[in-house]
Parts: sequence; structure tokens; C-alpha cells
Amino acid sequence: MKGTALITGASAGLGRDFARLFAADGHDVILVARRRDRLEALARELAAAHGVRATVIDLDLADPAAPRRLVDDVRRRGLEVDFLVNNAGFGGTGAFADVPLEREMGMIQVNVTALVELTRLLVPDMKARRRGRILNVGSTAGFQPGPFMATYYASKAFVNAFTEALAYELEGSGVTATVSCPGATATEFAGHAGNADTLLFKLGAADSAGVAREAYRAMTAGRRLVIHGVTNKLGVQALRISPRSVVLALAARLNR
Repeated sequence: MKGTALITGASAGLGRDFARLFAADGHDVILVARRRDRLEALARELAAAHGVRATVIDLDLADPAAPRRLVDDVRRRGLEVDFLVNNAGFGGTGAFADVPLEREMGMIQVNVTALVELTRLLVPDMKARRRGRILNVGSTAGFQPGPFMATYYASKAFVNAFTEALAYELEGSGVTATVSCPGATATEFAGHAGNADTLLFKLGAADSAGVAREAYRAMTAGRRLVIHGVTNKLGVQALRISPRSVVLALAARLNR
């Protein structure tokens, strides 16, 4: 099925990699992020390389009005969204009591609220057409509490749980939902989050293009959940049997 993919956070990292994968398969793309210059450069690249239509919409999903404005804009252009990739998100490092409240609330708005709102606005049309794919970017962080990144870890716990529940509800509808759960990944995330020098990233980060490719294949196959890398898979299983106090202490050490 050739269609149109709406990708948030498309200006860099996983979002840019997802856009390239969709375009390579002949799908049109709607590129969403704050940095219009980067989006336009990517749109030109994809149109030239694959002959697809690449629509640029620059907005900030930290604005509570942005998700509905985005969907209204898409509909005014006469576009139908067949694939929704909720990739936009950010993190932050520090003790919760010391970090700016505005940053934490913005994180919830982008990582959780915008994701839910965009999904809710677009999934009814997918169900009516009996076709569609939703790909949400969660994290292995969502399987545990994360001291010194408390809000970020909690936001990804929401994304993981929300997507799996949605996938179950959509069974038989022609629409699927997939949550991608990478661990540390080599993107701009760590620099913006302030944890590039933490033990978590010093232990190594996965290649962004490889993570995106595995997530894309899982979405295409209609899988509910994909955890990237053998080490991450083993780590998630270990969390299920480890004492909570040990899990907390280890996460704190990685994030401090």
C-alpha cells in the first residue's frame, strides 16, 4: 500500500531516518518539526531521490494548540494520513526538584499529550478506511523508573503502555499500532537532554539508521512491540526479576 506518512520530529535523528525509509518505499511524507530550514532540505532530498511528495509543516508540539492545528492544516491540504509516526520527544537530566518546571511540563506536552492527541485525531479516519499504521517511539527507559530523568522515564512508560493497549483495541480493524523501544541511540537527544557524558551514553549508543529500520519493519509487519538490540532485550527481561531497589540504584548511576 502506497500512502502518506506524517512524521513528527522529522528534522533530525530517528525522524529523518524514518522519512527516508518511507520515501524509499514510494510513500509521500509530511515532515513536521520546528526547524523549517532542515525540513525543507530533507524534503528536497526525498523528492529528488524518490519522486515522492514531501510536505513541510513547521510547528512546535510543545504548544498545546499545535496538534489540532497540524491536523487541520493536513486536512485543508486534502491529504490523508495512512501512517502516523509519533517520533517527536525530548528528555532532560537533573534532580526533579532542581530542574525548571517549564521544561518538565513541556516534556509531558510533547512526549505524551501531543502523541495522544494526534493519535486520537487521526485514528478514526484510519479505522473508517480500514487501513493504517501507527508507530510511536517509546524507550527501554519506559520499563523502569529513572532517577535524575524522572519525568522522561515516566513519559516513555506512558507511551509504551498506551501503544500496547491501543494495539489490542485495534485488532481486526485494519489499523495497527507499534511501539519502538530503543535504548541509548546516537542522535541529538543526548546533547539536548544534557546526558551525553553520563555512564548510559559512555557505554555506547546504537546507530540511529539501524534503530529506525528495525522499527519501520516492525510497523510494516503490524507488530505491537519492538525492543532494539540483544543487550536491551536482555536488560528488559532482567528488570522483571530484579529487586526494585536495585533497578532504581542502577538507573540513578547511569543517569547521574
